[in-house]
Amino acid sequence: MKGYAGKILRVDLSKRRVEMQALDETLASKFIGGSGLAAKILYDETGPETDPLGPENRLIFMTGPFAATPVITSGRHAVVTKSPLTGVFAESDSGGTWGPFLKRAGFDGIVISGKSSKPVYLWVFDGKAEIRDASRLWGKDTYDLDSLIRKETRNEAVVASIGPAGERGVRFASIMNDGKDGRAAGRGGTGAVMGSKSLKAIAVHGSQEVEMADPDGLRASLRELSPMVAKNAEGMRKNGTAGGLSAFEALGSLPLQNWKYQGRWEQSAAKIAGPAMTEKILTGIYHCEKCVIGCGRRVKIDKGPYAPVEGGGPEYETLALIGSLCLVDDLEAIAKANELCNRYGMDTISCGASIAFAMEAYEKELISKKETGELELLWGRGDVVVKMVEKIGRREGLGHLLGEGVRIAAEKIGKNAVEFSLHVKGLEVPGHDPRCYNAGGVSYATSNRGACHLAGFSHAFERVLSLPEIGVEKPLPRLEVKGKGELAAKTQNVMGLFDALKLCKFTLFGGLKLTPIVEWYTMVTGIPLDVAGFLKIGERIFNLKRMVNVRCGISRKDDILPARFLTLKRTGEGLTPNLPPLGEILSEYYQVRGWNEEGIPLKEKLQELGLP
Repeated sequence: MKGYAGKILRVDLSKRRVEMQALDETLASKFIGGSGLAAKILYDETGPETDPLGPENRLIFMTGPFAATPVITSGRHAVVTKSPLTGVFAESDSGGTWGPFLKRAGFDGIVISGKSSKPVYLWVFDGKAEIRDASRLWGKDTYDLDSLIRKETRNEAVVASIGPAGERGVRFASIMNDGKDGRAAGRGGTGAVMGSKSLKAIAVHGSQEVEMADPDGLRASLRELSPMVAKNAEGMRKNGTAGGLSAFEALGSLPLQNWKYQGRWEQSAAKIAGPAMTEKILTGIYHCEKCVIGCGRRVKIDKGPYAPVEGGGPEYETLALIGSLCLVDDLEAIAKANELCNRYGMDTISCGASIAFAMEAYEKELISKKETGELELLWGRGDVVVKMVEKIGRREGLGHLLGEGVRIAAEKIGKNAVEFSLHVKGLEVPGHDPRCYNAGGVSYATSNRGACHLAGFSHAFERVLSLPEIGVEKPLPRLEVKGKGELAAKTQNVMGLFDALKLCKFTLFGGLKLTPIVEWYTMVTGIPLDVAGFLKIGERIFNLKRMVNVRCGISRKDDILPARFLTLKRTGEGLTPNLPPLGEILSEYYQVRGWNEEGIPLKEKLQELGLP
């Protein structure tokens, strides 16, 4: 097949065996790649009995047909597994250069099973792979490890690795890549699964070119459209993903004080927003491969209590969860906490949410100063947040409990802690308030990996985005109810396609629509496809991921938002108090999906999509 390397690398760590497997072209055409194809492998090779941290679980790294081609913003890869945080389907997406280099090394993906008897790392290069000893590297953080492994392999290699958090089984440990630029497969605990297999890192390099069906046509289309995307995304290039943080605060979308804050936080929001970062600590910007946007931040702090900091800066989600969710408006403290999360290898969303949860538990006297290690977990204390990040990364004291995630932590603390442990299916809530977006709320509730703003990106279509090919000619008013279940279902199908192709969703902010993306797919692969057929694949992928979860017992009972979002209205000057009518929207969503009222895909729908 054109557009693919044509091989999957199979690694059994228990047997120390490496095998090359031909890519199944039929499956590639049905599920494309990325988390779509990886979901099919996970469905076929695991089941409800699979222990996420057991050797039988699969850890799947997958690129898509756009990786290592000229397609803009295609420097991405997916990591798919069964989550130790949620117990169900997990996918995490990372940018940078690791994915394209895996493709150039001759592989579309890597499927890892088993558990090594001692720490190892994997070296993948020019169609070959080696399992190497990593005993001396165990315990290293991801920044230091990057240079050490490149010295042992080749300096141009790209490394994906875990830090001490993944080694210690923090349930929201991430897999980091691209060294100090801090790109992350962050959500769902993929790093904990990697650690459970005693796999420290995967280094990749290669120079193989990807054959394309119509390279001249592709380049001509890109020459026409790339300048438009770059121009429309100028704001993101200037101030990063946090450029809109103050606007989100004014809208009532920015998370505050574990989601219970009433009132406005505008002056504090301005202190940590993108423009403040640009002015105070920015040293440069980072582009993932083939990116024309450049939203990545490089920052430096060389004096003061949080020095030194140097490398990838905090994204919007980090500023929102480690910052505003904890009422911290100290930008340098957040940047330090972000770097520590990168070095230890932890999801900044779940980490920040766990600390905010602990602050509320401390406020309610459900945990004592003795249990915190004499730390006063007070709102707004940036120094305390930094110390708690270190404790979680090392699994020390209260950090050991918080490293379990808010769902398990609340269960162990007991009393009424469950009331303020905000998660969906065990995954902590990201930085966009579902009381602010009705479609965004139902998308959180139904996302296959748990609370996720990227699975549907629905909230963006209630604010600024349009997509005529799915009937969204202009953004839908945020607080309308009718049609929001349909919007969430349609956008989830589209985002599943982005995650299969490995295409950055920020191209939508650049004005890109579906039609040219489908044309690029045909130009790369040679497979003729129209928009309707493309969307059908997206629907197939989403339903397959749902069926992974259905086998694990997921149903309507789990498609729910935390009680705080359904009972506590958010108030403040200029804000519109709203509680999403989840039940009504969810019923519409199920009907559009072809699922029954319990949230189970109907047999007829599965047959229509060619699923088991």
